[in-house]
This record gives sequence, C-alpha cells and structure tokens, in this order.
Amino acid sequence: MSSNGKRKLNFEMAGIILALAWPTMLEQLMQTAVQYIDTAMVGSLGTQATAAVGATTTVNWLVGSTISAVGVGFLSFIARALGAEDKAAAKRASSQAVLAVFVVGIFVTLVTVGLSGKIPVWMQVDEGIRELAGDYFLILYLPMLPRTASTIFSTVLRAAGDTKSPMKIGVAVNLINVILNFLMIYPTRQLRLFSYEFVMWGADMGVLGAAFASAIAFTVGGILITFVLFRHPLVSPKGQSLRPDMRIIKPCLRVAMPNMLQRFGTSLGYVVFASMINALGEVSTAAHTIANTVESAFYIPGYGMQTAAATLAGNAYGAGDEKKLKELARMFLPIEILLMLCSGAALFVSAPGLVGLFSKNEEVIMLGTTVLRMVAVSEPFYGFSIIMEGMMQGVGKTRRPFVYHIVGMWLVRIVGTFICTGFFNLGLVAAWACMIAHNLFLFVLFMICYVKGRWNPFQKLTEV
Repeated sequence: MSSNGKRKLNFEMAGIILALAWPTMLEQLMQTAVQYIDTAMVGSLGTQATAAVGATTTVNWLVGSTISAVGVGFLSFIARALGAEDKAAAKRASSQAVLAVFVVGIFVTLVTVGLSGKIPVWMQVDEGIRELAGDYFLILYLPMLPRTASTIFSTVLRAAGDTKSPMKIGVAVNLINVILNFLMIYPTRQLRLFSYEFVMWGADMGVLGAAFASAIAFTVGGILITFVLFRHPLVSPKGQSLRPDMRIIKPCLRVAMPNMLQRFGTSLGYVVFASMINALGEVSTAAHTIANTVESAFYIPGYGMQTAAATLAGNAYGAGDEKKLKELARMFLPIEILLMLCSGAALFVSAPGLVGLFSKNEEVIMLGTTVLRMVAVSEPFYGFSIIMEGMMQGVGKTRRPFVYHIVGMWLVRIVGTFICTGFFNLGLVAAWACMIAHNLFLFVLFMICYVKGRWNPFQKLTEV
C-alpha cells in the first residue's frame, strides 16, 4: 500500500475510533457533572453530610464494577460475533444478557439491602453518621434490578457499535437526578430569578433526598435502556429463548470471570483503602471523597477510549485480521496518552477551584488540592494501562490484567497504605502516594505485556 493510501486508512480508522469514543466520553462527562452537582448540593448541608454520602462510595464501586465485569463477557462475545458477521450468535448472546440481568440484579439487591445497616460499621464510619450512611445506602440499592439492566444492556449496545443510545439515556437519567435533587434535598424556600421572586417547594429530606433522587433516576434509566435494546436491529433479544445457553454462557464466563474477580478484588481493595482513610478522621474522609469526585472527571478520556478499544479489538479478532488489530493498538495508545496529558495538566491547574466548589473548609480544600496535584502527574501512565486493558478485554484475554490489578492493589496500595498510616502515622497524602505507586506499577506491567506481544491473541496461534 502507498504512503498516501496508508495515511488515508489511518485517518479513516481514527474517525471510527472517535465516532465510537465520543458518545461514551460525553455520557461519562454528564455522569461526572451530576456527581459534581450531587456532591456540591450535599456538601452545602455540611461536612457530616458529605462524609455520610462518601463513606460508602467505594462499596458502590465494588458492586458496580462487579456487575460491569459481567457486561465485559458479553461485549467480547458480541463484538467478535459481529466481526465474524454472525448476527444470529449476537442476538442469542443478547438474550443471555437479559437472563444475566435478572439473576445478577435480584441477587445483588438481596445482598446489598440485607447488609445496608452493617456496611457503615465495617467501613469504620464515625458513629454519629453511621445510621444516616446506612439509610442512604439502602435507598440507593433498592432499585438494583434496573441499575443492573442499565449497566449490562449499555455494554451490549456498545459491543454492537451503538454508543449514542446509552449516551442519550445517560443524559436523561442525569437530568432527572439533578431536578429531583433540587426538589428533594432542600426545604421550601424563597428563590430569586433575575428580578422575579417565588416560593420553591422542597421536600427537605437532605441526604436521603439525594438517595431517593438517584434511585428514581436509576429506575427510569433501566426501563429506557431495556426498551432501546429490544428495538435494536443487531442485538435485539426479541424472539430469543431466555433459557440458559451454555454455548454462549461458557465463553462469556471465560472472559467475565477473571475480569469479575479483578474488579471485585480491586474494588474490595478500594473499600479497605477507604476504611483506612475513614479512620484518619472526618476531614480526611471529606477531602478524599471530594478529590475522588473531582478526579473522576479527568479519567473520562481514558475510559471513553477504552470502550472503543474493546469493541474494535473484538471486531478485528472476530474477523481474523491481525494486521488491523496491531494497527488499532498503534493508533489508540498515542491518542490516549495525549488526551491524558491534557487532562492531567488541566487537573493540576484547576484543582484548588474544583475542590472549593464542594467545601468551604480550608483544611479540606488544602488537603484535597495536594492529593489531586500529586495524582495529576501520573495520569498519562495510567491512560496507557487503560487502553491495553480495553484491547485485551475485547479479544478475551482477561486473566493477565486480573493478576496485574490484584497484585498492584493489595501488595502496593493496601500494604503501602497500611504501613504508612498504621505504623508511621502518616495521613491522606501518604495514602494517595501509595495509590499513585499502584498506577505506575500497572503501567510498567502493561508496557512489558505490550512490548512482548502477550496481549495479542494471534501471537499465541502463530507460536503453536
């Protein structure tokens, strides 16, 4: 192929990558914006309210990431099936995803609701806010079935190349959440819009109002995404059997189980990490919660590109096109690193102002700014790991990332934080330094994996 032809192909592929990635980025941006608004609204109620909401955030990650792992199994299978132009297999996999939503959603509802009163105790939340944190958690997890549908069905649609539908539904859910927050958190009060004054009704439910607002929005989102999936031309489960089909379930589980164990293990690590930070006191808990919220916006380019990487890598593998798979990696990695460099620089500069949106406590602002500026430097390295993991998910190679993440989380972050806070009485800054060391550790391992070609499923076939 001539250099002009190759350049044209690269531009076409870059267009496909961005077309898949931007709706996911926008969706995540909206989710983060709502998380910002949630935190700011709750933060206006005081530091205790912020701590009550933030104390169980890592448990939310644990549950959400475990469910997402189930979706990864279906993403890999459906992306490969469509790459091989096997639409019938893709539809059968979609029907099995519906079955998975029922099984996983009901199971998680029973577990989370049953443990809602104990989780704040296990998380070492201050006794004065344990009951409030438990009630918040309970309300948030009552609609677990529609939440599970939102997560898994969105992944199925993205595997089919439809990233716009989940984005549109995500925008609607977030708008509902913000409006209900406004109505349910605050009391009835006098408001002024330009020169017009009026009385705005409010339920005056505080933290619990935020929980109910989220629960209602999640329910609406689950219903909408189900409706869209059943109308989709490529992956609609309409007319398919809902009986367990081991031809679909087994390959999905081979991909999903390592990823599920990885996410469960790392998220459990986040829970332990947060419990150690909660033990440092209310200011550290509030600063950690706010910093996590702020930081999440700056990972959007990374995770938006990861979804596109997984889908396109799965398509290339399903089509048996090794050349395209390698070309995708060569294009994704520099784009991702550039995006994360820009987001890291923006985070470093804007950290004080962003933390100040959520708290007026000077100690919280200073501590939150310090840890955010520390982590901003490591973002490009973490971006490399995100893309490599996404491509490996798409081709079904999830065992190696599982090992990398478990070792990094538990031996680097958790042991390091335990030593720093438990033996040397160091605070939140030392804990976040251990988190950054974890991110750099992952970068090194994924770089070795890329250079040696261990991520490439075709290499193993060639070696045999």
